[in-house]
Amino acid sequence: MSYCLNPACSHPENPNHVDRCLACGANLLLRDRYRVRKPLGQGGFGATFLAIDESLPGEPSRVIKQLRPSATTPQVFKMARELFKREAETLGRIGSHPQIPQLLDYFEDEAHQQFYLVQEYVLGETLQREVKLNGPFSEGGVKQFLSEMLPVLEYIHSQQVIHRDIKPANLIRRHQDRKLVLIDFGAVKNQVNTAASLSEQTALTAYAIGTPGFAPPEQMAMRPVYASDIYALGVTCIYLLCAKSPKDLEYNPATGEMLWQKYVHVSRHMEDVLSKMLEVSVRHRYQSANDVLRALDLEPYLDSLAQSMATQPSTIYQPYANKSNMVSGALGRISGGSQSTPSVVKAAMAIRARRTRLEGTDYQSGITGHRMNRPKSVAASAIASGGSAAKQTKIPRKLDAQEVQIGYSKGRRDFAEQNLSLLNLQKANLSGGIFHQAKLNKTNLTGANLYEADFGRASLNYAILREANLVRAYLSYADLEGADLRGADLSYAYLSNANLRGANLCGANLTGAKLTEEQLALAKTNWMTVRPSGKRGLW
Repeated sequence: MSYCLNPACSHPENPNHVDRCLACGANLLLRDRYRVRKPLGQGGFGATFLAIDESLPGEPSRVIKQLRPSATTPQVFKMARELFKREAETLGRIGSHPQIPQLLDYFEDEAHQQFYLVQEYVLGETLQREVKLNGPFSEGGVKQFLSEMLPVLEYIHSQQVIHRDIKPANLIRRHQDRKLVLIDFGAVKNQVNTAASLSEQTALTAYAIGTPGFAPPEQMAMRPVYASDIYALGVTCIYLLCAKSPKDLEYNPATGEMLWQKYVHVSRHMEDVLSKMLEVSVRHRYQSANDVLRALDLEPYLDSLAQSMATQPSTIYQPYANKSNMVSGALGRISGGSQSTPSVVKAAMAIRARRTRLEGTDYQSGITGHRMNRPKSVAASAIASGGSAAKQTKIPRKLDAQEVQIGYSKGRRDFAEQNLSLLNLQKANLSGGIFHQAKLNKTNLTGANLYEADFGRASLNYAILREANLVRAYLSYADLEGADLRGADLSYAYLSNANLRGANLCGANLTGAKLTEEQLALAKTNWMTVRPSGKRGLW
């Protein structure tokens, strides 16, 4: 089918072989090469279409964005042209990133006062549709999402670009490599006012850019900053976790804050990160994507550090040998028996002190994940009383295998920092479980369902994970030394900086997994091991 782009056309659908619309006579072959097949989306300022490029072998698919200024005055048309060119220049500059659609062409139709952008077509599903089809993400899934999108956000901000419309509908998981692609840099269409105004200032500024609910207050007040994208990314995380649009959530009428906590069950640390991303006040929000990345990576380490400081100086648990090197730049070198710097202690204690809202778990009622009245953290109590934290330290009771499975069946998901070593959890269903910094040394998880589970910084030394379902599991900085992963499904798992020394990956499926060949060089593989590329063979 050939589709006519004339907005006034009464019958835009035409046969493939014609070059002129049978209904209105408009040219169907744009630039003598682009043939539009069908519409993809419609907005107040224009529309997007799927097209093919007939000038190239194979006739590759393209996306054509058509801007149609509703005002026809010469002044507005001139301004639209300038903004259009500026948008094209911006896309041309940032489109070299592999997770941003590349700008291929742009042109205008002066006779009909229409503007066109041609970009590469990204075949895949939006995250909005993915959630509707498959349900909400786990905490580990959201961490993977953030670890992939935050560097993209940092890149576009380094190019002095604010996206202003980050939301699940503008994030596509590309079928080719399962990577997320950020689309719709709609600065041009969003800045042209729909009203036929003769004032250039009004046309430029009178329209609030962004999607209500995802855009923060300062953006809706036409004062966007880089941190505005951080807020929109945070709202996107909430949507991924609970499958609810912002308009379906409650808001504090006094502060304007989104009341999302009761819909989302995440660890304390993740709640803290999301809360800061969603701060209504810009000054209290993360100022950059790198700030969020650092918080996700370092705060759990500082948290455990504070806990150990509350008792006595001891060797800090290090998942593998160069852990101290990893944190030395930000925290100073920490080693067993050495005196930590005051700044580190202060930072760690501050983190513990501010966590007064802890997750409660009621095994009898099955109520988990909700914030309940529980004692303050050790560090917080010590600071408040000025007494010795060591005297108040309480070592959590170790759970047995039955308690873990019963707790999970009743709704518990947070097992962060728990000692689960040596437990027999064969074929256990722990999908979406949070095992951040947990100890699972020599734990038997053969055939277990660990889909989208969070094992960030967990210790899994010599754990038995044969034929386990670890699809989309989050294993960043996990210690998997000597772990038995034969036949395990690690498709699209996030293994960045994980220690795989001596791990047995014979027959494991690593399709789309995030890891390096250097990491795999330390592991045992064979011809049955499936590479991240999807191909079998030795590394």
